[in-house]
Amino acid sequence: MNPGVDQATVWIMIQRSDLPPISVIIPTYNRSWILQDAIDSVLSQTGCTFELIVVDDGSTDDTPDLLRSYGDRLTVLRQENRGVSAARNMGIRHAAGQLIAFLDSDDYWLPGKLAAQAIFFDSRPDALISQTQEIWIRNGVRVNPCKRHRKRTGMIFEPSLYLCLISPSAVMMHRSLFDIVGLFDESLPACEDYDLWLQISCRFPVFLIDTPLVVKRGGHPDQLSRTPGLDRFRIAALTKCLEHAPLNAVQRNAAIRALADKCRIYGQGCLKRGRREEAPYYLDLPRRYLS
Repeated sequence: MNPGVDQATVWIMIQRSDLPPISVIIPTYNRSWILQDAIDSVLSQTGCTFELIVVDDGSTDDTPDLLRSYGDRLTVLRQENRGVSAARNMGIRHAAGQLIAFLDSDDYWLPGKLAAQAIFFDSRPDALISQTQEIWIRNGVRVNPCKRHRKRTGMIFEPSLYLCLISPSAVMMHRSLFDIVGLFDESLPACEDYDLWLQISCRFPVFLIDTPLVVKRGGHPDQLSRTPGLDRFRIAALTKCLEHAPLNAVQRNAAIRALADKCRIYGQGCLKRGRREEAPYYLDLPRRYLS
């Protein structure tokens, strides 16, 4: 199924007020220079009931002043700097909505985003998670994603092993999913979303609303995707999936292949960079999961 939503349909959607309540969670850290765009794009959503929770992960810039300027239009939670996973998890624990939506503080939504997903869930009570298409902006210039980054719908576990095909800013999900798969893994400083999406997509279909309703901005130096050695965290997520997720035989074999590829690349990189004590662990790791 590939439920597309055109602009006329979105307009009909945003006239409705009987959709389930939604909690929107924005984690942020020292992003006052761009955070306002994200907040304003949420507060301008219409046609459905929602609360906005912004979790300030210990910002040292003027983020607190910006958040205070919104008064009671949003809920502000603050914590010492513990990373994006802990910030999202704090928001989830305080959320009152049946549906949870995330927005990264450097992205923003287009009109009708919340209502489009709310109406989809209203029409598909069997669905637990959906995402929309998105527009990519890098260093202020629109770019087109490569074919391999094309979002898919349904059981997407296997293609998701090699790269993250789900964007936090595009996702809406039933909060009951967290009771099944757990929250974001706070031990992962990056690729925490890749980890969670694997835990979900091996169990449930991820539906796509084939309309771009998110603007995803990149290229700035504080992006987590620029963290060095990201494959180390993807490998940790894959081993966790192999050890704890209810994979069928096809999924397990695909996960072992992905693990072997990532471990080979990362292990060889360790050797090339002189980290000879670290390399054997990664080069040998896939053998643990071969029957």
